Amino acid sequence: MSVLATRVPMAARMVWFVALFGVVALSLTPVDRLPPQVFDVWDKAQHAFGFAVLAVLGVLAYPGRMGRLVLGLLVLGALIEVAQSMSGWRYGDVADWVADALGVAAGAPVGRYAHAVRQRWARSALQR
Repeated sequence: MSVLATRVPMAARMVWFVALFGVVALSLTPVDRLPPQVFDVWDKAQHAFGFAVLAVLGVLAYPGRMGRLVLGLLVLGALIEVAQSMSGWRYGDVADWVADALGVAAGAPVGRYAHAVRQRWARSALQR
């Protein structure tokens, strides 16, 4: 096994955990304490984009566990909405969870494709 083959998943896991922490932290922070938005993007698009990124990074970090990853991200999205509704400074919304689910549905296949490309690239690098 090459050094590249072992380092890429480890780096992907670290990036995924940082992104996961970031999404959860931003989701639970009071709105008045969030940094000003650079882009005025529709709230549901932000949810979908955040969870699509988590899905892509998660599939790259844990390629053999895509089913668990997808289920885990869906549960995480629901738990975030429940926590927001209990916080007193944020509002839980089923439509936000649906946007999270759409992001996961869009991101997981992209992550699978990126993993397949990375695998092909690693195999061709080993054959040289």
